[in-house]
Amino acid sequence: MVAAVTDNRRLLLVHAHPDDESSSTGATIARYCAEGAQVTLVTCTLGEEGDIVTDELNHLVPGAELGRHRLEELHAAAVALGLTDHVRLGGDGRFHDSGMAHAEDGTATARDETTATAFWNADLLEASLALVPVIRDRRPQVVVSYDTFGMYGHPDHVMAHRVMTYACVLSGAHGYRLDLGPTWHVDRTFWVTNGSDDMLAMVNAAKAQGLEGFWGDFDLEGPLPPMITRSEDVDVRVPLGPYQQRKLAALTAHRSQVNLDDPFWKLMTAMEGLGESFLLATGVPLPNGTATDLFEGLDLAP
Repeated sequence: MVAAVTDNRRLLLVHAHPDDESSSTGATIARYCAEGAQVTLVTCTLGEEGDIVTDELNHLVPGAELGRHRLEELHAAAVALGLTDHVRLGGDGRFHDSGMAHAEDGTATARDETTATAFWNADLLEASLALVPVIRDRRPQVVVSYDTFGMYGHPDHVMAHRVMTYACVLSGAHGYRLDLGPTWHVDRTFWVTNGSDDMLAMVNAAKAQGLEGFWGDFDLEGPLPPMITRSEDVDVRVPLGPYQQRKLAALTAHRSQVNLDDPFWKLMTAMEGLGESFLLATGVPLPNGTATDLFEGLDLAP
């Protein structure tokens, strides 16, 4: 069991690789940790196949060596965010990074060949049952992961979505596998997304700096890329606000994966007024309009 906290709010996030927690939910994690909520991060792989973005770390060999290094980065990022409860699905190295290929439309997709231990190849029930005891132990009211497309198609993000979804169902199934802990029903699940207003602000800022083609042009009146949701359809948007610097510190810890000289990361970590956006997937409806709190309207009795 994790140590008791002074806040009844309990949040659990399911991410695919180290660095995903910081890039898409870093400010959210930092906020709820700072406010005294119980926050648990589950990382499904060690990111053994991630592309190294700095020459200083090119000596790291993809596989177990890179995985060990990325786990160290994850520990450092957790410290930056104020996060003390972070676990790997099934234990360190139980499921391995599947890597990815690039589809013709620019999104990610599964490689033609993957290893037997790749997360993408995991048995869904087995992987989900590795998450059920964590859910039943921490008893989160809110669980966060990705949408059905994994935001941009990465197979491990898609698998994380499936595992989170199935595990939440199994956790609440009456009388099912009580050896994994007492039944627990999650009140809400959310999918991570990017609000169109935030992304458009970043694109316009990039253009003002002469960075044409940044993130690709998109038409708010037409179909949006899968990672972007029209802002009016976003259910919860957590402003980066005072937690922007903690997010930056966490991203800085992920040196093998995040090049802070890249214009995308520069803008994300420097622009004022940005936020992290979420879509309500299941559970208790939210009040009308975009909320700023994942727990808004929930009964938070112990």
